[in-house]
This record gives sequence, structure tokens and C-alpha cells, in this order.
Amino acid sequence: MNPQEQLCPRCGTSGKDGHISIHSRQEKRYRCKSCQGTFSETYGSAYYHLKKPEIFTVVVTLLAYGCPPQAIVEAYGLDRRTVRRWYHKAGQHSRGVHEATVWQRKWDLMHVQADEIKVRVQGGVMWMTLAIMVSTRLWLGGAVDVKRSKAMIVACLQQVARCALCRPLLLAVDGFNMYQTAIRKAFRSAHSVGKNGRMKMVFWNNIILTQVVKARGNQRGNTEQVVTIGTRAQAKSLLLRSGGGQHINSSFIERFNGTVRQRLACLARRTRASARRQATLQDGLFLMGCVYNFCTYHRSLAQAIYLSSRSSRRLRWVKKTPAMAAGLATHRWSVEDLLLFKVIEGPA
Repeated sequence: MNPQEQLCPRCGTSGKDGHISIHSRQEKRYRCKSCQGTFSETYGSAYYHLKKPEIFTVVVTLLAYGCPPQAIVEAYGLDRRTVRRWYHKAGQHSRGVHEATVWQRKWDLMHVQADEIKVRVQGGVMWMTLAIMVSTRLWLGGAVDVKRSKAMIVACLQQVARCALCRPLLLAVDGFNMYQTAIRKAFRSAHSVGKNGRMKMVFWNNIILTQVVKARGNQRGNTEQVVTIGTRAQAKSLLLRSGGGQHINSSFIERFNGTVRQRLACLARRTRASARRQATLQDGLFLMGCVYNFCTYHRSLAQAIYLSSRSSRRLRWVKKTPAMAAGLATHRWSVEDLLLFKVIEGPA
């Protein structure tokens, strides 16, 4: 137990100042000297109020890597309601981790790709939209809705805008026509007009929107690259700077879509583990996204380092996760590290 690493959930006092002491080693509780309150060591983490943390870690790991819940129930003798509750608990915690890490930073994103996934659920269809930063392969956010609506697209792009600097940005999407109006609602800032009343919302003038339109009918298989907002020269420059290829494409988000379907059992095209509610897809999306960002090495992010000695010179590849490439982490997290991350909103 280390009081210096703790933060009081009531008054926000940090243990680095010496204001937090150990209250009980047996119960693993701390005491705050400022407000005289006590709190658990696991407060703010996904392990709070759990009696079986070891099994919880194993179950969440299996769920995050595509294992169907029915198989976990049979293998570990757990109740299906327990597995479902742990699934939502880990997903809600992962959303808090994502908000405390990715959405608290500002990057020169340069190149972002977004796409939608059609999900078959019990009794119908739902839609999921995703967005990634191409240069670091970092998953930026996503949204779920019962329809392929503009509100879902706006919600996803607003998450991208939260962590974007107001610099030239290339957004590559498919041919869905809602993006042209949704991007103007997401990427805008309030400016004073010198009068009383509501401030004017101004669209960022350095956003470039490109769309890869797929042909239908007899032309199936052909694509057309269209620059909807901005110029082709601006798009070409941002493509080369971000390492996103030489031509307008949406290949990075298409590959990520395959990873998402592989990691979540309810997203498989033909599965007996299909979801029923929108919250199931929402929590699963953030659980999978955080495991992808912090716990998964990405092969394209590996860097070559030459180790020289007196007799030879060896080549070594240093692996990186998307979070390491973006500067959010210095090492690869385990799933346990992700679940131990404390999400504390502030003083109560």
C-alpha cells in the first residue's frame, strides 16, 4: 500500500503532499487527513466492490478478445447474469479511462478516417460508427444508434473534435452523404460578434473532407475518390505527412472494422451471441477500444533500432501500441493495468 499514489475522492487531496495515511492494511483502506474520511484502495477502479478480482480479470480479457459469454459461463461455472454485469462494469470503466486519457489531450491529428458498421442484433439492426487517427492508429471514439443517422455521425465527429487542434485536418470517409452536414456541426467554435446574445458558431476553415464512393450495379468493385470540402492538393499534402498512402483511401478504418468484429463476439456476422440492447454495443465498443489502444501491439507502429557493438551491428524492432505511439503510455498495459486505472471524477 502506497499512500503517495492515492487521491481522496471526497476533497481531492493528493497523497504526494503527505495528507493521506494508511487506515487499515487488512481492509486496504486509506484515511484523508484533510476531510478525515476513509476510502478503499480500489475506489475508482473496475475492481471496486468485487470479491473475485482474479476471475474478473480473466473474464474481461476473454470478452475483450472475442470469446462468447456462453463459453465463459460453461468454462468457469459462473452465472450468466454475473458475466453480463462484469461486461457492463468493464465497459463503463473503459469509457472513463478513454475520457481521462484520449479525450483530455489535444493532437495535430492531420489524418482521420471514419466508417460505420452494420450490426445485426436480436430482432433488428443497429449501427456503429468509428474513427481512428491514421498516423498513430489510435482509436479516437465511436457512437451507436438504432439508425444510420446524422446524429450518430455528429456524436462520433464531436469526439474527434474534442482531441483535435485547430490545424489542417483530413477526414476520409465513405460515400455516406450525411458527413457533409455533420462535419460542419462537429468542427466549429464559438466566436463573439460584438453584440449581446448567443455567440456565433464558426466552422473550422482548415478541414478537408474526402469520400471514397463505391459503385453499384454493373460497376460493382470500382471506387471513385471525391474531395467534398477543400482541394485535392491539400488532401495530397496531408496524406503524405500522415503516412496514409499516396491516394485518397479508407483502408485503415476498413482494417480496423475487421479488428472490431473479431474482438467482439456480438459483432460477428453470423453469431449466436448477438446483442439485444444498445448499451451492450456501447460498453463493448469502449472495452474493445481501450484494450486495442493500450494493450495491443500494432505491427505497423514498430520502429527499427540498430544496436552497435565492437564486432557487429544488430537490428532490433521496438514494438508499440497505439497509445505508446500517441504519447499516452510508456509501456504496453496489461488488461489488469487497464482495470486498475482509477477514474475519479472529482471531489464529491
